[in-house]
Amino acid sequence: QVQLVEHGGGMVQPGGSLRLSCAASGSKFSVSSMAWFRQAPGKQRELVASITRASNTDYSPSVQGRFTISRDNAKNTVYLQMNSLKPEDTAVYYCNARIFVRNWQTYWGQGTQVTVSS
Repeated sequence: QVQLVEHGGGMVQPGGSLRLSCAASGSKFSVSSMAWFRQAPGKQRELVASITRASNTDYSPSVQGRFTISRDNAKNTVYLQMNSLKPEDTAVYYCNARIFVRNWQTYWGQGTQVTVSS
């Protein structure tokens, strides 16, 4: 059984920074692409950033230049460095990964709350 476990959410003032991490754990698995999504109250879940195993990245225009996604393949971990946070970044952030156990499947983390407020 493979799990994605997230850490790093919390409350921060506008203009502040937070770093999220998400680690895949289990046995005998391989991780391909990884990504961060977010869902604000009353809104649909949206893609924030994604990263391939080769570390090619893609960002939502709303976070481009403020957020940085990275990964450590040896640790099966993906990170999201969030700078210059705005109140509209407030949401539950979810880690996502394509993982091969017996076949390729999409896995989700449990979600971590990020609140940007003065």
